Amino acid sequence: MTLDLLTALATFAFVTVMTPGPNNLMLMASGTNFGFSRSIPHMLGVGLGFPLMVAFVGLGVMQVFDLWPLSYTLLKIGSVAYLVYLAWKIANAAPPRDAEASGKPLTFLQSAAFQWVNPKAWSMALSAITLYATGRDMASVLWVAGVYVAVSMVSTTSWTLLGQQLRRLLKNQTRLRIFNWIMATLLIVTLIPVLWPT
Repeated sequence: MTLDLLTALATFAFVTVMTPGPNNLMLMASGTNFGFSRSIPHMLGVGLGFPLMVAFVGLGVMQVFDLWPLSYTLLKIGSVAYLVYLAWKIANAAPPRDAEASGKPLTFLQSAAFQWVNPKAWSMALSAITLYATGRDMASVLWVAGVYVAVSMVSTTSWTLLGQQLRRLLKNQTRLRIFNWIMATLLIVTLIPVLWPT
């Protein structure tokens, strides 16, 4: 991969992972409700799970959709249902003191598996492979996945820290509940491009 192509890929990856989407909104909500330390497995699941998904997409997972088009529809239905469920969990999250005692942030495996039902993750993975690993050869696909590992760590850390900082402002239970409902609503809003593509 040339330096110019690598720079373009890194810029593309950085912009796509830093913009709001289901992963980032959930990380911010996790940082707010559980703090940074308890959110680390969630962060690692996103930071490593998404690049792994990119690698699998580049190495041929998309052929399943070509061979069995119904699978894409089933994926979309499953994605929407799971995001609605997560939005409900965020909206009804316990206040930080209660959450520390009883609540649980997403685990590494849960957040890594979530990538496979995350509409934004699918869009990013397909775009990155199409643009930067056109030959679908192993080296190009691994470069794309590797760049996403690096930029995802910056993104996951930033969004979780933002949530942790908001936690200080949201000590009031009413404000925290409003915040959680806003995060849940925004998570649902991320489904609009999936349900009504332009």
